[in-house]
Amino acid sequence: MTDETLQSDLPPAARRALAEAEDRRRAAEKAAKDMPKELGGRDGPEPVRFGDWEKKGIAIDF
Repeated sequence: MTDETLQSDLPPAARRALAEAEDRRRAAEKAAKDMPKELGGRDGPEPVRFGDWEKKGIAIDF
């Protein structure tokens, strides 16, 4: 089954919600591309999001 076939079975409200989610996803990707590149930042996952900070091999959990 294709995405079009699956979406044709959905009610109009669900199709609108999927379209809005896709618009938000595109806007977030564009905003991320527009931000300047961080120089000297940490590698790996975002520590604020995942809750662990690592410095010199030691993980610190707040």
